[in-house]
Amino acid sequence: MTAMIEVRNLQKRYGDTVAVEDVSFSVREGEIFGILGPNGAGKTTTVECVEGLRTPDRGEISVLGLDPRRDRAQLTQLLGVQLQEAQLPERLRVGEALALYRSFYRAPADVDALLDGLGLAAKRRTPFGKLSGGQKQRLSIALALVGAPRVAVLDELTTGLDPQARRDTWQLIEGVRARGVTILLVTHFMEEAERLCDRVALIDAGRVVAVDSPAALAERVQAEQRIQFRPSAPLDDRLITILPEVTGLVRRGDLVIVTGRGDVLGAVTSVLARNGIVAGHLRVEQANLEDAFVALTGRSTSDDR
Repeated sequence: MTAMIEVRNLQKRYGDTVAVEDVSFSVREGEIFGILGPNGAGKTTTVECVEGLRTPDRGEISVLGLDPRRDRAQLTQLLGVQLQEAQLPERLRVGEALALYRSFYRAPADVDALLDGLGLAAKRRTPFGKLSGGQKQRLSIALALVGAPRVAVLDELTTGLDPQARRDTWQLIEGVRARGVTILLVTHFMEEAERLCDRVALIDAGRVVAVDSPAALAERVQAEQRIQFRPSAPLDDRLITILPEVTGLVRRGDLVIVTGRGDVLGAVTSVLARNGIVAGHLRVEQANLEDAFVALTGRSTSDDR
């Protein structure tokens, strides 16, 4: 598949501080590619170099075959950007902001269609300062798309939003990709990356530690499974703990929590069936992207630097 973004051996320092040590990845046409890591890992510095807002100390970057610094004027017509922190004048109306940004492009998107698609049609005359957090994020997406870009960079898009607004925003992003826009998404939310991204680059301390799909990264982790259930009849813990697949069992009231490896689910349910016990409210937790990140870096994305 065509590579829309190529980053090779990127390095960026601020004095004695190394923000990005050695980052390489490529983004394919039509995908949502995530850059995932804790605060201070170098995510924003990386994408600011991709956008041409910062000059790397070392490395090569190509976006749609263009150099972000040398070909900046040409690239700005093809690249949409939603910055991690962006503010507009409080009294600037939604329609006025879009009209202003639209004037910067030679072949801009249709503003009416953009407002309708992002659920902002009724807010056209609303001042920026009167918008809710979710509406401001929708406007931020609209401003990133008003130039009809082929590639959009979205940096920490849903930080500060409530859970419902975050999920609404995810649906919008999936709709943007459906229009044929390739998306580079920066996030530290594991659930967001798992929901949206075709592939992710896990970044820690300025280095890429892995690049793959969220599912493939989770499969790399030989993590224990957790099984939770409420037995329908009294259960002798020894029936479970003697199983070779089981590594632990704890009780929380009438809830039994079993940890284990391999086909621990099959082993446990077979024992329960042989003893005439039904596992009520059965829940199985598999390894996920958070487990993969912790296994690869030794810490969580919620850890700050």
